[in-house]
Amino acid sequence: MTESEYVRRIRSGASGKPVFFVFHGTGGNENQFFEFGSQLLPDATVVAPRGDVSENGASRFFKRTAEAIYDMEDLQRATSKMVAFVNDIAQAQQASVIIGLGFSNGANILANVLIQEGVFDASVLMHPLIPFRPAPNPALAGRRILITAGKRDPISPVALTLALETYFSKQNASVSTAWHSGGHEIQSNEVDAIRAFLHPYL
Repeated sequence: MTESEYVRRIRSGASGKPVFFVFHGTGGNENQFFEFGSQLLPDATVVAPRGDVSENGASRFFKRTAEAIYDMEDLQRATSKMVAFVNDIAQAQQASVIIGLGFSNGANILANVLIQEGVFDASVLMHPLIPFRPAPNPALAGRRILITAGKRDPISPVALTLALETYFSKQNASVSTAWHSGGHEIQSNEVDAIRAFLHPYL
């Protein structure tokens, strides 16, 4: 593999349809959301990379030193690599729209790509955790973002979820948040919110 490649699954979609990248959580792999992504956008090209970092055998997209404490140097490496990967595939597929969906660690790499480079026209961040203050990015103006979260999530605290929502709003992105009453699990109202958010790209 080259420096911008990942182990991944890919399903080519119809001409003129979006390219849809789906990012797994810690311990997941390229299969975790591949079928889900295919169901959400049946005509899109679906791309599911596997994180290239192993944490005690669990795949992740970047290193951390403890829960909610990120290796910021490795996060930068991973973000640069993911930007190149997404752009290479989107160009090869002649993507009309670039869409991302990520859960937990997958949401975090997707969020940091947005924060630094934009890239994605529409993004679904499921239970993200950004425990630092992002720098402003005017390139986020007009981009569509859905955050889904649990009000009792011990991994992605409410305060940090709200701070991320506020950050994207201040960059003039179109951001909304769908909450459920539970923790770090995916619940049915999240899926309903995701389907509604992605409906314009069917």
